Amino acid sequence: MDTVKLYSSSAEREVYENMAALYAIIMSLEYLERAFARDSVSATEYTSECSKLLLQYKTVSQMVSGDELSGFSHTYRLNCPAATRRLEVGIPSTIEHSNSSGSGTNAKHVADAVKGFITTMDALSLGMRSVDRLHPLLTDLLQSINAAPFVPTDFKWKPVFRDWLITLNQMKASDELDEGQVRQLMFEVEQADNDFNNMLGSSEV
Repeated sequence: MDTVKLYSSSAEREVYENMAALYAIIMSLEYLERAFARDSVSATEYTSECSKLLLQYKTVSQMVSGDELSGFSHTYRLNCPAATRRLEVGIPSTIEHSNSSGSGTNAKHVADAVKGFITTMDALSLGMRSVDRLHPLLTDLLQSINAAPFVPTDFKWKPVFRDWLITLNQMKASDELDEGQVRQLMFEVEQADNDFNNMLGSSEV
């Protein structure tokens, strides 16, 4: 019986290898999300591995032309709701949600958050609007806010920044926000900064 080959050239072989890698990354992320939900891995281990898988997905998905995540999952019958959600958000659950353990000093958390606000506003003021520039800044900002023990879990700007990260994650790294989006993001970061400072002034840190 003759062997059936999936490819007839090195280029076609690379396509199949990239799709196989993408499949493996999605499945690994699904298992990781389930393990974290069952408390089978620590928050530190989860954050590290999840960040790595998200980065790998971003890299490999750019090499695979064709369908988006939903199309790829449908075509290859992937039942990975947890991985799909995490890929849509683009950041680990420990960063998306408040995960403060109370470790460290409030002064350090204040400094990190203030730095995050200033850096993000400066970047926007200087005209930085590409995804690969803004995504890391917003990730750091949200992470610093979540890490501060004195910030309430229902701080209204947390879901706002999370939604911005979802928006950015669905764009290509080279894509840019339009002028209206930049103005809206700047407005929301400034308002969040004001609310954070007001909260800081009324609390003992």
